[in-house]
Amino acid sequence: MAEPLLSLSGLRVDFGAGRPAVDGLDLAVAPGEIVSLLGPSGCGKTTTMRVVAGLITPQAGRVWLAGRDITELPPNKRGVGLVFQSYALFPHLSVFENVAFGLRLRRQDADRIASRVGAMLEMVGLTGFETRLPRELSGGQQQRVALARAVAIAPDLLLLDEPLSNLDARLRLDMRAELARIQRESGVTMLYVTHDQAEALALSTRIAVMADGRIEQLGTPEDVYASPATAFVARFMGFETILAVRDGILASASGALGPAPAGAVNGSALAWRPGQVLLGSGAYAGRVEAASFQGESVEYLLSTAAGAVKAEAPARAPRWREGETVSFDLPLAAAARLPSV
Repeated sequence: MAEPLLSLSGLRVDFGAGRPAVDGLDLAVAPGEIVSLLGPSGCGKTTTMRVVAGLITPQAGRVWLAGRDITELPPNKRGVGLVFQSYALFPHLSVFENVAFGLRLRRQDADRIASRVGAMLEMVGLTGFETRLPRELSGGQQQRVALARAVAIAPDLLLLDEPLSNLDARLRLDMRAELARIQRESGVTMLYVTHDQAEALALSTRIAVMADGRIEQLGTPEDVYASPATAFVARFMGFETILAVRDGILASASGALGPAPAGAVNGSALAWRPGQVLLGSGAYAGRVEAASFQGESVEYLLSTAAGAVKAEAPARAPRWREGETVSFDLPLAAAARLPSV
């Protein structure tokens, strides 16, 4: 990796809630990367971002940005831009003045402000909206203004805290593409906080999956998706069925399912996504507890001796009804290998 633009070393934040919110976290982000902090609520991702922004002071650890230690600097001296989940636009200011706000604080001259704001609004597709107030904009347009305002000051680092979570599903897809385009055009480095796996996979150069204030796995989207390093990461990335291999048997804490696939390693664990469970034939059997039509597919919840198994089959395939027993297979070739469970 290139010389890091952002380095976090041994960060620790403790709010006195019984365990640290961030616990000895290390992370390096190279120039031009989009690194996502991904995880469930309470994992420490937003706290980590707020430490970088200067909104929270860590009990231990250091933050380095562009070669300088910014741990003790106030937010306005750090050279970072911040896009909030709520957009945080000034309701009484026009689109132009919202985008110009940071430039005016830096005492840029009027011509420079006009040129920079115009370029930012063109970049986010809002040329012609200069005089509108935030209340006259859609949610997606407000988000674009927030992005333009953050990028206008040419920050070394752009921090985004769940920026798409308030948008509807279709608009989130559109804004994902917009974010990727803006990053390409501006070259700005991004630290992106989200709980949405699809969002992180679509946008990121690398993903840091977090749990209990620590990074469980840091890797490319492809690595994190296909090769989870721990059972937590596997579950968070959609591997619903995780079973241990014990003396040649697939088992969980609930019981034994049956013989492990040939070639499985004792003492390890195997994980499958619902779409990797093959229904209709195989060495295992389960009772259909629920069947849910998903449009292109049907999702099944099977009750087995080893607990619940989730499976997915194309909607055009034969259907199984609740209460029926169905055979299924767990192919080793499709499984993610985990060290333990």
